[in-house]
Amino acid sequence: MHRPSEPSERAGQTVVAVIPARAGSRGVPDKNVQTVGGVPLIARAVASARAAKLIDVVAVSTDGEAIAAAAHHAGAEVIDRPARLASDTATSESALLHALDELDERGIRADVLVFIQATSPFIAPEDLDFAITRILTDESDVVLSAAESHAFLWRMTDAGAQAINHDASFRPRRQDREPQYVETGAFYVMRVAGFREAGFRFFGRIGIAVTDERHSLEIDTPDQLALADALAHQEAGHETVAAAVTTKGQS
Repeated sequence: MHRPSEPSERAGQTVVAVIPARAGSRGVPDKNVQTVGGVPLIARAVASARAAKLIDVVAVSTDGEAIAAAAHHAGAEVIDRPARLASDTATSESALLHALDELDERGIRADVLVFIQATSPFIAPEDLDFAITRILTDESDVVLSAAESHAFLWRMTDAGAQAINHDASFRPRRQDREPQYVETGAFYVMRVAGFREAGFRFFGRIGIAVTDERHSLEIDTPDQLALADALAHQEAGHETVAAAVTTKGQS
């Protein structure tokens, strides 16, 4: 995929990454501080954001002391997330809006928001820069990360399985099928003004940053955590994350 070069004129636009990370987790206890490749998930997310060329500030919004400590060590701004915004029913959008308001009070006024989820351990900084560039050059209002898919999808009904995105009576070759895109949940980049007006992450012109399938893993279960840990030692570029976190934490 062609990736545009860094915009020559940013016109003073500030790009802020916010990583919401609650302390509570049902599927994997203390999920955001579990390690992948020897590095806490929250620290991996901070390292990826800080390695992106176009991100000016990285902030972690959390209600957990251990998460806050790991985020601070990795070099992020830390925002205390109120209990009312840290429940199972609280939306990510509410935490993001709170974080933007808190950053405003610190004199950091964001023009572009990069919403990153720490549960995706293999976020490539160049993917973040690609998505940010789409916003800075006014090609899109929102860009989400997605992986290309040629999967045949089915759903279960009372009458049995039914095909969703294909004709069950015809089986075209993979290369003859139009690709579809599966939202990975790793990151979303958006204009702050539009996000504040809409109150939701999707609005206006929506674009896709197609990410490598290897980077689409999202951790919600212990098995996925174990798989990510095994993959971390094989991922080119990600074996240096631990060193990057250590270096930045000491700076």
